[in-house]
Amino acid sequence: MQKQEIKQHLGVIKKQKDDVLSMLDFDALNNEVKTLDQTTYEQGFWDDQESAQKVIKVLKGLKNKQEKLNKFIDLYEECVASSELVEEDNDEMALFFKELTDEYFSMYEKLSVELLLSGELDSSNAVLEIHPGAGGTESQDWAEMLYRMYKRYSEHKEYEIEVLDYQSGDEAGIKSVTFMIKGFYAYGYLQSEHGVHRLVRISPFDSGGRRHTSFASVNVIPEIDDKIDIEINDKDIKIDTYRSSGAGGQSVNTTDSAVRITHLETKIVVTVQNERSQFKNRDKAMSVLKSKLYQLELQKKHDELTSFRSTSVSNSFGSQIRSYVMHPYNMVKDHRTNTETGNVSKVMDGDIDMFISSFLKFKVGEDND
Repeated sequence: MQKQEIKQHLGVIKKQKDDVLSMLDFDALNNEVKTLDQTTYEQGFWDDQESAQKVIKVLKGLKNKQEKLNKFIDLYEECVASSELVEEDNDEMALFFKELTDEYFSMYEKLSVELLLSGELDSSNAVLEIHPGAGGTESQDWAEMLYRMYKRYSEHKEYEIEVLDYQSGDEAGIKSVTFMIKGFYAYGYLQSEHGVHRLVRISPFDSGGRRHTSFASVNVIPEIDDKIDIEINDKDIKIDTYRSSGAGGQSVNTTDSAVRITHLETKIVVTVQNERSQFKNRDKAMSVLKSKLYQLELQKKHDELTSFRSTSVSNSFGSQIRSYVMHPYNMVKDHRTNTETGNVSKVMDGDIDMFISSFLKFKVGEDND
């Protein structure tokens, strides 16, 4: 490795380090971690378990960010130190320097994206709904493929999934599914998935082997906590109970515990059937409804969509945010950022980070315009 090349590498990594540190107040982060940490040792902290768990969740997320930043800075210093040991005729040390800088560049990419998540609700859990478009079994199968993709993504991120409502398709796939993805920054990352997803493939359900185009909408909303007050009057909602069908083919719940809440003014409908207790399903459905109403108000304030329901997004050609083409070639392309890849199977196995990263950067650019 030539000295000029080493100098260029050092210039890049220094700029990247400065970029990361300019995106947050490191001292403020350390102070916040210290303050919350001390709070957990105060007498009576655990008296209110629910409140304590929320503090622990925030503290865990901040410590995770703190740890990543410290590791990033340590790696930067290691890159600088190793560069001074590289000699032009020392291939082994040059290889070590390159491996360090490659690791540094990878860490910078991930960290710079995470630091873009500064919105009030970005750190929240995410509630996802998937609805197939017109097309019967073909679209219902596509909806289930997307559901699997997000489950695999959650496994990669070590997020937890809680199924709230699952309606099986007539022959295959699903008619709809609502599920919560629990983890720090789950909503911040997955907000990129809100919209219509389009599939082009040779249909396994067509005996003629013809190519089909299918659509499914994905709605993504943040789970809101008690800090955000959303008042819902009993006269504004309609609550129905019915027999649960079980979640996604799991053990069937035969009690009349499933709950459907309809918000009369906005026509928003929330269905939850994962718990055996009707009261627990009602509480979960009210929580999701509050999240939807809050998101709806945010959208109105920003002159964006007037409804968060799937019916507000047309499940048809021309409205898609992303296309997944499996025939006559392989390609997944995000139409908002023009990010694309030919490895469709990898994407369907949950590897969607490239689309999430490019969307977050695109969104920041839009906000700054």
